[in-house]
Amino acid sequence: MPAPAPLSPVQAEALRAGTAPPLEEVRHGVWSLTSPAASSVADFSYGYLVEGFDGRLTLIDPGWPSPDAVDRLETALHELDHELDDVDLIVATHLHVDHLGAAHAVRRATGARLAMHPAEQRALAGRADDAVAADADLVRWQVPAEAQEALVASWGSGRLLVDVVPDLLLDDGDELPVAGRRLRAVHTPGHTSGHLCLVEPEQRLVFTGDHVLPTINPGIGLGGRTAANPLDDVLTSLARVVELDRPGADALEVCPGHEYRFVGLTERAEALVAHREERTRDAVSALDGLLGGAGTGAGAAPSVWQVAEAMTGWRGGLRSMSGLPLASALAQTEWHLRAAGRAADLES
Repeated sequence: MPAPAPLSPVQAEALRAGTAPPLEEVRHGVWSLTSPAASSVADFSYGYLVEGFDGRLTLIDPGWPSPDAVDRLETALHELDHELDDVDLIVATHLHVDHLGAAHAVRRATGARLAMHPAEQRALAGRADDAVAADADLVRWQVPAEAQEALVASWGSGRLLVDVVPDLLLDDGDELPVAGRRLRAVHTPGHTSGHLCLVEPEQRLVFTGDHVLPTINPGIGLGGRTAANPLDDVLTSLARVVELDRPGADALEVCPGHEYRFVGLTERAEALVAHREERTRDAVSALDGLLGGAGTGAGAAPSVWQVAEAMTGWRGGLRSMSGLPLASALAQTEWHLRAAGRAADLES
């Protein structure tokens, strides 16, 4: 299925050129702004400013914690005839540093409250224990020694997480305190356990963070451990956002955390579901091939690393990856096999 067409020529050209697009009006009282991100996945992320009828501003995703984060925000606000003091609410779609990282500096500069889902607060509070468990993943997955250092830095004890405590918790269905607007939180776990999308039905906008992106297939389970399988969570969450969409002129405009704005939420969500189904088939096929062949010895249970290396769906192959993309691929391999009922066939 082809990627949805970009609504913003400016964003489309910036993505093609690898540059950050400028401040852009999405609707009356809604603007997109960019934050440069030191990320292996994307060069910048999007935040959004939403103006209430009282002139106060909500900032969705303050972005990467660069030294000039507050200065860049202040410059954007001046273009809109606003000041830093006009920002009274910061909302994080999820806990990743390219979305939440500047929250502390922006909150200090503006006096705004910070809001997120309770599961993100729990994940941030438990990040030390989670990092220990993440280090143990590398042993259990049987990661080769030459790949371990970069994985520890991105997945295990060395990874960068934001040390911030929210002022306000948003549960599924909660409306944000934005004067004159019905901006509603929709809990969409999968990418992280407390990921939120934000929908404004009157203007037919949905802010999807990293849950639905126009061309990138977002990773799953990248924000703290839960008892649930992140694959099950993301499939349920994709079905939830499809329920919000409508056909034709009333379709939601998607304001994502990366790439570009688009219409076609239902079709893109369906493509992401199909991608996950294909990855499950790939993982099961790789596992069966190892169990039936000479890759691990007669009847030997393969490791997660061996299964992931035998899968054919990774762009460039598993050995071309490092850091967080590699860790995500390994974790996904295990979750797809668990969802297929094949976890018992892995070396534990």
